[in-house]
Amino acid sequence: QVQLVESGGGLVQAGGSLRLSCAASGSIFSINTMGWYRQAPGKQRVLVATIANSGSTNYADSVKGRFTISRDNDKNIMYLQMNSLKPEDTAVYYCNTAGTLADSRRSRFISWGQGTQVTISS
Repeated sequence: QVQLVESGGGLVQAGGSLRLSCAASGSIFSINTMGWYRQAPGKQRVLVATIANSGSTNYADSVKGRFTISRDNDKNIMYLQMNSLKPEDTAVYYCNTAGTLADSRRSRFISWGQGTQVTISS
């Protein structure tokens, strides 16, 4: 019912930048919180950053000052600008969103994207 498509991953050298995008589509009435998570090989998926509908943001300590999360509420797109990338930022990055469907019950949903690989070389 709600599809999330991430893009923008790739391979960059340490110190470089990448911008991830996550586009939400489907029968959406409203989106509340959107977020980015990442999962490194052999590790659990962890929170990177979230952004509320109000624009309020929250970041993991490991990315504060380097990553910036933003969203376009009109287009239902979320971004993650990643600067000063480090090898330890290497992971699959997933977007996540929660909101309300445009059905008669205004059902709530939580959706995940398929993930995009980010690899940082030293």
